[in-house]
Amino acid sequence: MAKIENGRQSVDTRSIRTISSSHIDDESSLGSDSEINGFTSDRQTDKYGFIGGAQQYTEQSAQDVPPQVLRQREVKWLDMLSHWDKWMIKRFNKVRLRCQKGIPPALRGRAWLYLSGGKVKREQNQGKFQELDSQPGDPKWVDVIEKDLHRQFPFHEMFVSRGGHGQQDLFRVLKAYTLYRPEEGYCQAQAPIAAVLLMHMPAEDAFWGLVQICEKYLPGYYSPGLEAIQLDGEILFALLRRVSPLAFRHLEKHKIDPILYMTEWFMCAFSRTLPWASVLRVWDMFLCDGVKIIFRVGLVLLKSMLGTREKLKACQGQYETMELLRAIEPRYMQEGFLVREILEVPVTAREVEREHHTQLKRWKKNRGELNFKSPPRMHGARIIMLAEPPRRQDLQQNPTILLEMPQPTSQLKKGKEENKSKKKRSMKKSKPIDEIPNPYSLPSDLPPPPSEPPAPPPVTSETPPDGETPPEIVPQTKTDSPDQQEAPPKDLPPAKESTLQRSTQSLSSTDQDTYL
Repeated sequence: MAKIENGRQSVDTRSIRTISSSHIDDESSLGSDSEINGFTSDRQTDKYGFIGGAQQYTEQSAQDVPPQVLRQREVKWLDMLSHWDKWMIKRFNKVRLRCQKGIPPALRGRAWLYLSGGKVKREQNQGKFQELDSQPGDPKWVDVIEKDLHRQFPFHEMFVSRGGHGQQDLFRVLKAYTLYRPEEGYCQAQAPIAAVLLMHMPAEDAFWGLVQICEKYLPGYYSPGLEAIQLDGEILFALLRRVSPLAFRHLEKHKIDPILYMTEWFMCAFSRTLPWASVLRVWDMFLCDGVKIIFRVGLVLLKSMLGTREKLKACQGQYETMELLRAIEPRYMQEGFLVREILEVPVTAREVEREHHTQLKRWKKNRGELNFKSPPRMHGARIIMLAEPPRRQDLQQNPTILLEMPQPTSQLKKGKEENKSKKKRSMKKSKPIDEIPNPYSLPSDLPPPPSEPPAPPPVTSETPPDGETPPEIVPQTKTDSPDQQEAPPKDLPPAKESTLQRSTQSLSSTDQDTYL
């Protein structure tokens, strides 16, 4: 099962999957029924959703951002997300800097989906997740997934109850992936990745985020044999020689294979190792810059725990060294310290790729060809976007929450119909007023002369002066109302006249028609 290779203790490929699974099982034993039942009602949660201080180092390690600074960052991120393709192509360094500062919590899920390329993948595969979700799935994978559901963050309010919405969505995402990639199937380390995504986005978005991580960021990590994770273990060990020679010599002296301490780190993207505030900051940078961030975190932890002679005095053997790496001191995992150290580690994507080719040649020389050929690794969001250029409609932002309100809409339609009917009725009533002709002109209908002021109402008893022609006078009867003798103001438009005034005039005109 174990053998000596290259001067260090190596582990047989067939046993790696079992070792990593059993290690995760031991760490996940908190998810039993007796421990999680009844936690939702009488336990308080922290701002990340963990119940009863399950993330013991989060409060001390989290850096609180002032609200005004947070609002400013949200405005900047909203602008970037609205013009994502331009920012990624022309100003990617600014995007990287803002990811290093930390994505605002309110926009983290949306930003992760854009960074990973899951947004474009979802738009280009409309209906694919619903199709996979409706299928029953392979029974062998379904059984294993159901057994692992209660082990994923059992003290988080989203996954605390068996059969709750969190566990249901986690099952849907993992089952859909086994149908999407049947040649890979299911690996237990995929569950924490999917669970972290589900804490920040709906099930469909989490599925496409998981697809991108498994295919672009960490290809081959979850395939049978775990050859990719072994290769990256050799890369990590080679990079450690340059970053911390003291830690490198100590691990080489005690023949400790990297796969023994870095499997869970890399396969779970440190989601089961670091305090939650640090996990989120690492993921912000990881989805922006790729796997080099995972290598940097591993190098920082190894250098911090094994990089001084004083620390090496406490671990004289293989067992003591492994126990030290499994219980990393909280101060080295604090958000501020960890992010600062990550940014200072001199490891680039080009160096990771160069070392990858070196270790791949050594692998083929000692072990032969790889059994599972994974797709090439993409180092960061910009490379992913350039490899698969999105359409403009693929980057359009859709509303996160859709509210279905059938009753208000029906009432609104009824109100609109009533308003329309009222308008039609009023129009029907006003038509006869406009259509009735008046054969006898009234004084109010005559326009006044343009230059002279309007003459007073004519009196039948008076005679016009000599030399002037009398204006056309309509004889008045006793039935005429006094309203007809006064002309309306010139500046008042006829459209603003009330219905009562129009009806009075029309009635008086019909009276004249009758009696004259």
